[in-house]
Amino acid sequence: MSSSSGATIADWALPPNGKPPGDDQNLWDRITAWWAEFTLQTKLLAIATLVVSLMMTGITFFALNGIQRDAVMNDTRYARDLGLLLAGNVTELVAQGQDRELANVAEKFWRSSRSVRYIFFADPEGVVYLGIPISATPSSGDGELRLNRRLELPDELRRRPQNPLVRQHLTPQGAVTDVFVPLIRGGQYYGVLGLGVNPNETALASAALTREVTVAVFISIWVLVILGAVFNALTITRPVKELLRGVRSVASGNFGARVDLPVGGELGELLTGFNAMASQLEAYDEANIEELTAAQVKQQSLIATMADGAMLLDADGRIVLANPTARRLFRWEGRSLEGQELVGELPELLAIELHSPLDSLLGSAADSEDLRCSVGEPARTLRIVLQAVRDASGETLKGIAVTIQDLTREVELNAAQSRFISNVSHELRTPLFNIKSYVETLHDLGDQLSPDEQKEFLGVANDETDRLTRLVNNVLDLSRLESGRTLQLEPISMRPAMEQTLRTYRLNAEDRQVELVLDVNEELPEVLGNWDLLLQVLDNLVGNALKFSRPGGPLALRAYPWPDACSVEGTAITSSDGPTCALTSPLPKLRVEIADTGCGISSADQERIFDRFFRVENAVHTEVGTGLGLSIVRGILEKHGAQVQMASEPEVGTTFWFDLPLAEADKDELQLQAERRSRIAIAEAVEL
Repeated sequence: MSSSSGATIADWALPPNGKPPGDDQNLWDRITAWWAEFTLQTKLLAIATLVVSLMMTGITFFALNGIQRDAVMNDTRYARDLGLLLAGNVTELVAQGQDRELANVAEKFWRSSRSVRYIFFADPEGVVYLGIPISATPSSGDGELRLNRRLELPDELRRRPQNPLVRQHLTPQGAVTDVFVPLIRGGQYYGVLGLGVNPNETALASAALTREVTVAVFISIWVLVILGAVFNALTITRPVKELLRGVRSVASGNFGARVDLPVGGELGELLTGFNAMASQLEAYDEANIEELTAAQVKQQSLIATMADGAMLLDADGRIVLANPTARRLFRWEGRSLEGQELVGELPELLAIELHSPLDSLLGSAADSEDLRCSVGEPARTLRIVLQAVRDASGETLKGIAVTIQDLTREVELNAAQSRFISNVSHELRTPLFNIKSYVETLHDLGDQLSPDEQKEFLGVANDETDRLTRLVNNVLDLSRLESGRTLQLEPISMRPAMEQTLRTYRLNAEDRQVELVLDVNEELPEVLGNWDLLLQVLDNLVGNALKFSRPGGPLALRAYPWPDACSVEGTAITSSDGPTCALTSPLPKLRVEIADTGCGISSADQERIFDRFFRVENAVHTEVGTGLGLSIVRGILEKHGAQVQMASEPEVGTTFWFDLPLAEADKDELQLQAERRSRIAIAEAVEL
C-alpha cells in the first residue's frame, strides 16, 4: 500500500459531512451531550448558580472599587490637611523672607512625618526656591541654597487658599499625592507650598486583600458549581433516570422491572423501596385472580347471611344466585336454580304479577320496580324490589338484582294497631257517650228527677268515668313500660298486696258468685320489687281471671318459696305448698299463682295471649277490653327480671304464675336479666 493511500481515511470512518472530525468539534459535541444528560431541574439549578455567582462577583468588585475610592479620598484629605497645617506655620516666615528658618521648619516637618515624601516652596512667579530634601546649588556668595525651577500652576490657586490643589501621579516608587497650597498673608500672595504625600499603606493592603479574596471567592464558587454538576451527574442524575425508567416500565404493566445500582444514602433507600414496591406489585399481580375469587366468595357469604331474600339474575332473566332466605320464602330448599328462568320457578299468581315489571327491566324501559304481593299458605306479604345492574357507561344491562322483604310481621302489627285504635276509639266513645247522655239529662231535667234518679245517673257517669280512666291508664302504663326506664326495686312483702287486691274485687266477686281464696303462709319471705307495679300485676291477673270464672267456682291466690336450681331426690314430697326437697336453703325465688276455674283458653290463643292488642273472644267472655292487660303484666315482670307463664285447659280453668327474686338477690344481676329478657323479646318479635 502506498503512502498516499495509507494516509487517506476510509470512507466508512468519515462523518456524514465527509470531513474528518476535528478536536474542537468533538469536544463541543461531548460538552453538548454531557449537558443534555442533565434534567431540566438540574440545568435550571446550574444556571441559577451561575447567575448568583456572577451577581456576587459583581457586587464584590463594586465593593472593592468603593473601598479603593474611599482610600484615595482618605489619602487626599490627609495630604490636604498636612499642606494646610504646614502652610499655616510657614506663611509668616515666607512673608518675612526668613529662608533659613523656613528651611529648618520644613526639614523638621519632613523628618517628623514618614508620609511626606518631599516639600518645596515656589515664589509668586512659580520659581522653586526651596526643596526638602535639599537638591540645589549655591546662587550667591553667602552660601544660600536655592532652586531655579519654574512651575506652571493654575491661576485660580491663589484665589482659593482654603481649597488647595490636590492631585495624584505615579512614580517608579509608587503613587504620590501632590498638594499645592497658596501662601497668602494679609491679602498678599507670597507663592506656593508643595507637598508630596505617600499613600496609606494600610488602605492599600486592605484593598489588595479584598481584591484577592474576591477573586478567590469567584474561583471557589465556580469550582463548587463544576464539582456539584459532576457529583450530580454521577450520584443523582443517573439513579434518578434509572428510577424514572423503572417507574415507566411498572406503569406500563411490567412489574418485573428492577433498578440495580450501587448507590447509598437516601437514593439507595429510594431504589430499594422501588424494588420492594415492584416485587409487591408483581406478587399482587400473581395473586390478583385469587383475591378476586376470595372477594367473590365474601360477597356470596354476605348475600347468604342477609336477613332479606336476595337474588341475582343475568341479562336474560335467569337465576345466577339465590340466598337461603329467598329459597326459604319461595320453598326452593334443596333445588338447583342456577340457569333457570325466574318466572318459571315462582308460584303462578306471583309469576303473573312479576312478569310485566321484569320485562320492563329486561327491555331497558325502567331501572327499578317495586311491588307487593301475597305468597303461600298461610299467606305471607312480600315486598319485591328489582334493580337493573348496568355497566360503567350505563347503557348495557348486565343483570338484575332482586331483593325480597318479608313484611308479614309489619302487616300484622299494622292490623293489630288498627284494631287497637278501633277498640280504643270504641271504648272511649261508649263511656263518653254515656257520660254525656246522663250529664245532659241531669242538666236539662234535673228538677224533674227524683233524688234517687239523680244519684243513679251520677253513679252511672262515675262508673263510666272510672272505665275511661282505666283505659287511659292502661295505655299510659304500656307506654311507660316501653320507654326503657329502670325500676327502683326495694324489699316488699307480697301478702299485703295480695290481700289488698282481694279486698278490691270482693264485691265484684260476690256479684259473680265467685269465691276468692288466699293461700299464703304467714311467714312469707320478702321479695325485691316495686309495690305499685306488682299491685297492678295482681290487679290485672285477678280482674282478668274474674271475667272468665264460672259462678260458684273458686279463684285462688297462692304464694310460696320455689327453688330455681335444686336436685329433687327420691325423698321429695309434694304437698299443697308445691314441690320441695331437703336442700332448699336459701330459697332464691318466691312463686305467685293466680288460678281460676273458668272456661280456659285454647292452644291457638295461648300463643298470642300476651301480645298487645290481642283479646280472647268467645261465648263466655262478654266483658269489653283493650287487650293490653296481659301485655302490661308481661312488661312489668320483665322489669323485675321475671317471666309470666300460664297453663290452661278449655272447660277446666287457667293458672298464671311468676317467680319473684327474694330480698337478698343481687339488684345488678336482676337488672341484667331484665335487659337480657327485653332483648330476647325484641329479637323474637323481629323474627316473627
